[in-house]
Amino acid sequence: MAVFTPIELEDISTWITQDFDIGQATEIRGIHGGIENSNFFLDTIQDGKQQEYVLTIFDRLSAQQLPFYLELMCHLANKDIPVPKPIANHQGEILFSLKGKPATIVTKLPGRSRLEPDANHCALVGDKLAKMHLAGKDYPHSQENLRSLGWWQKTIPSVLPHLRTSQRELITHELKTQENFFSSAAYDGLPQGASHCDLFRDNVLFDVNESNGVSQDHLGGFFDFYFAGTDKWLFDVAVTANDWCLSSDKQDFDPARLDAFLKAYQAVRPFTKEEQACWPLMLRAAALRFWVSRLWDFHMPRDAQMLTPHDPTHFEHILLSRRSL
Repeated sequence: MAVFTPIELEDISTWITQDFDIGQATEIRGIHGGIENSNFFLDTIQDGKQQEYVLTIFDRLSAQQLPFYLELMCHLANKDIPVPKPIANHQGEILFSLKGKPATIVTKLPGRSRLEPDANHCALVGDKLAKMHLAGKDYPHSQENLRSLGWWQKTIPSVLPHLRTSQRELITHELKTQENFFSSAAYDGLPQGASHCDLFRDNVLFDVNESNGVSQDHLGGFFDFYFAGTDKWLFDVAVTANDWCLSSDKQDFDPARLDAFLKAYQAVRPFTKEEQACWPLMLRAAALRFWVSRLWDFHMPRDAQMLTPHDPTHFEHILLSRRSL
């Protein structure tokens, strides 16, 4: 999350009071991190009770694209998957305009991110990711993953001039491999549905549960669904594994974390034989996707408050590691 479109309390206080049933806005604070939208914590007070929401102004996604994401979040929340739920205004709308851009307000999940997860955290994520996939099976809308193969094909030529010879060879060879994979019958037969497509450690929250004097983390929820799309579920699993299950070298897999994550996921939704066979190539696809996007953000950044582009070499190293499996 970041801030590309600054906003002050006076810009929204009357709007919040008149259009919503969430009380009076008392404070708004920009959220650091992320790369796509302008995000803020929004504090309100209603009947003497303090409440906290998240306000997002969309700087890249269009109003035509956004209903897929927002209605997916409503669909999942209504099925007891812990995700932010969009707040409707008095007209029943969950998408509105602010400073000439699309915007939404969603509930704020409890807890905090665990950026150094252990195997138990990975198992909790695997379990809930599988349940999220199954809960989305009957989601009636479809929208392609906007950062999939077609986007890689358009974006890689623009970053090639910034790369060393060895990097250019790696990225063009991997793109060709993925083009062949995506056009194969094996890929076509993989199960698919609504997918998060960006379930990194900073997009998951854990809350602490106190029982008999013992503190234990439980999953507070998944958020930031604005890279979601209709995609192969295996891709969603691979994206998540490539971030959650790393060893201390930050590129190879930690066997205990990976085993806990995959066992928990497959206890809810076992892989098909086709998914098992495609797993190595899908891990490479997931690594390529984020190497390309981080190269793009790093070499062609946008002006924003509170924005620090991620280092693209992290996913270059992960791709090299996955190619060696």
